[in-house]
Amino acid sequence: MSDRLSARFAACAAQGRAALVTFVTAGDPDAATSAAILAALPGAGADIIELGMPFTDPMADGPAIQAGNLRALGEGMRLRDLIAMVAAFRQTDTTTPIVLMGYFNPILAYGPARFAADARAAGIDGTIVVDLPPEEAGELLPELGANGLHLIRLATPTTDAARLPRVLEGASGFLYYVAVAGVTGANAATAADIAAAVARLKATTALPIAVGFGVRTPEQAAAIAVHADAVVVGSAIVDSIGAAAEARANDIPARVAALVGGLAAAVRAARSAPIAESHAA
Repeated sequence: MSDRLSARFAACAAQGRAALVTFVTAGDPDAATSAAILAALPGAGADIIELGMPFTDPMADGPAIQAGNLRALGEGMRLRDLIAMVAAFRQTDTTTPIVLMGYFNPILAYGPARFAADARAAGIDGTIVVDLPPEEAGELLPELGANGLHLIRLATPTTDAARLPRVLEGASGFLYYVAVAGVTGANAATAADIAAAVARLKATTALPIAVGFGVRTPEQAAAIAVHADAVVVGSAIVDSIGAAAEARANDIPARVAALVGGLAAAVRAARSAPIAESHAA
């Protein structure tokens, strides 16, 4: 398997901290700005990047990421363009893991075999396909495996002990724990709930546990970083991109970098000064 993910998690663990995973939608608000945002994320403190595959019906996403998808699609961003964007990114950054996140329809239309081969060639490390349960992964999982790409699976508060082993079949890279039932950017889970969930998952798998959905502030990110191997922040970043685009700002990558910098600082400091019980996601 591609080892950028395992190397990054090992490096963060050696530093005694969680990783910060940042989500942005490819092509949002336009191709050039999106590429600049992508290039700025590692320097701002993103350890791993989730890059959204724009899709017309992002059913698991809340209003912020739905709007980001529409902005990207309106600017003409397609899966082939996303892959080319990552290939360009790899000309200057060969170490930051990039995981594509989205829905199966664009991959199916592209062709799973072609997608996996092109993703590997571009320097993509894996994919999260939110609407592809283990029972339906037969077209994609072998192609990813043949090309050394990770298939990252999702677990939720309703994933019980009977279901979890099936979820973990063929999973690699990390396990993404969806902290709340619902769409991205909504609701909250307590730090105690997250601590219990991470402990339960770690008793079942050696994969790193990343926690996301609804994480918007440095304080929320820090609360999760005390317990999890990684914290995922998406909607807050995409919201900031949307607001800046609406204001026709010409410094969107810098604004995103400042936001990510604050999140990264909180995540890095979390275990040295754990925060009190709070709503963490």
